[in-house]
Amino acid sequence: MLVLQNDKLQFSFPEVHPDATCGIHFQRTLRIPDDSRSYPLPPGLGPFPLFHVDDYAAGLPAAWTEHGGVFFPMYQAEAMWIRFDAWSDYPCAVKVAAGKIDAVTGAPWSPGLSDSPQNYMVVPDQPWMDGFCVQKGLIRQFVAMPLGEGFTAEEQIAGHAEHGGLQLIVYPMRRQHYEALLARRSVPQNCPIVCEYSLGSEGMGLAPGGLMRQEIYGDKHGLDVWDMNHASRCFVHIVNSARFEAITGQKPPTLPPTARDYTDAGLPWFEYYAPTLEALSGSPTLAGLDSLAAAIIKKGLGPLHGNEPASTSKVINCGPKVKTVREGTF
Repeated sequence: MLVLQNDKLQFSFPEVHPDATCGIHFQRTLRIPDDSRSYPLPPGLGPFPLFHVDDYAAGLPAAWTEHGGVFFPMYQAEAMWIRFDAWSDYPCAVKVAAGKIDAVTGAPWSPGLSDSPQNYMVVPDQPWMDGFCVQKGLIRQFVAMPLGEGFTAEEQIAGHAEHGGLQLIVYPMRRQHYEALLARRSVPQNCPIVCEYSLGSEGMGLAPGGLMRQEIYGDKHGLDVWDMNHASRCFVHIVNSARFEAITGQKPPTLPPTARDYTDAGLPWFEYYAPTLEALSGSPTLAGLDSLAAAIIKKGLGPLHGNEPASTSKVINCGPKVKTVREGTF
């Protein structure tokens, strides 16, 4: 079952296990500078508001109403990240694509899961995803751009602007594997479903932005633990904030501050480090894409607005707290 509640997609698989639940929502954030340097994690500035496509069908493209699902507004060149909530710690496998380009491997979208290379993430081990996995420990931030201009990952890899948006699929862990984990005192209980997000030709897609220090973790459970027989699909469309008010009658969220504005105010950045998990090596295909700033310069459109370097001297560690115990003498 899939419901939209409090700007969050909430998935549940009671037919698999009562604890098989998972939440996915989309967070506003700073767009980090796209200047070839790597930055820590920027803050979350609150969730994007999500709306049912069926409630606004008259003002939306026909392809959106055909796909159904939900939509949210973004400004051009605004950044976002995806947050995964595993309330009961029930493990699930989550696939993420942008414009039907896999955000982990850079390959065209395909159903199912693969472990060579791994084309999914494991929740709750992976608490969030901020962008395209370009190499071990580095991602390029998700940044919204209009389709048809050649900036998005979809257009650079597939050569067309057909889908846009985001596609996600989430698979819960098989019940017997979950119960075995419980018996071993592991921490699993929260699951998901298959959630697919897409845009449509009149929507927006996601381009690769600045470099961020973030690890996409490998699967410590193995491919055979995921329940491929239970999944659910949901398209999530992205609408340009300039059109959002005409569709909904509501004002879009205010523009976020620039990275420099944020750091000039003395506010912190973040890092997440999980020493017990192994990070994936990243995708050479995604690493070869033009970043948004580079693509804008190539097109002769001048420098990217709001792309000034920012200081990151104040960084807070929000990863798992692991502290060893000193043995001492007996």
